[in-house]
Amino acid sequence: MPSTESPSPHNEEFWRDFLTNGNSRERRLRGLYRRIPHEPRCNVCAAPFSGVGAPLMRMIGKRPSQQTPKICGSCYDFLSANHGGAEIEVSLLFADVRGSTTLAEGMSAGQFRDLMNRYYSTASKVVFDHDGSVDKFVGDELVAMFFPLLTGERHAARAVEAAIALLRATGHENVDGPWVSVGAGVNTGPAWVGSVGEGPRTELTVLGDTVNVTARLASAAQGGEILVTTAAASVAGMDATLERRELELRGREGHTEVVSLRIGQPSS
Repeated sequence: MPSTESPSPHNEEFWRDFLTNGNSRERRLRGLYRRIPHEPRCNVCAAPFSGVGAPLMRMIGKRPSQQTPKICGSCYDFLSANHGGAEIEVSLLFADVRGSTTLAEGMSAGQFRDLMNRYYSTASKVVFDHDGSVDKFVGDELVAMFFPLLTGERHAARAVEAAIALLRATGHENVDGPWVSVGAGVNTGPAWVGSVGEGPRTELTVLGDTVNVTARLASAAQGGEILVTTAAASVAGMDATLERRELELRGREGHTEVVSLRIGQPSS
């Protein structure tokens, strides 16, 4: 189970500096790794686990960790050795497949698995191409994070760009419609980012109310729609004339003002 102990002041200070400043070498290496084909990759550093670059990655410790195969051994060792995190400003992208239950009813289990694997692969590539990190897939929902260590100061803009790229990659601009209908939410705000879990379940994740709001946005978005909070839109430098509206998000008091982006024709 995740530790309930608060990180020491020293550890929190270390994490805040690491997550907001990092170092230029880490960013350069990550930029290099994500240009080497192909999926799957380490969810933290983007090192490929297969393909032409995999033998070299294994030589430098960038093979799937035995404890957590979604991240490489060297990243796992770092997260385990520096357990903790800090509250920083992050940008988040959540994306849901619309009508997945109906889709599953209309095809075999194997066909549905193939469709979802295609979605997972497409979404992961889009996130990495925009300097983000895949936190997790929860059923048919993508949870991705963008913050200074990985993405630089333009993390809000990159999260919005990734959302647009994902809807295009899933075919929302196609004349015949998307091969899978996706709705997305993007939000920017303070959240706790760090290493959680113990032993073999250690991983990098994001926690807090900013996460909850983003999840609600993705649930409220129609297929082909991206709902962006005005906070994220402002930081991302989005056009002030874009459609805005107020939403009542499930489980939250008051209204949340959002910008709505539509890619192709909206679908339910």
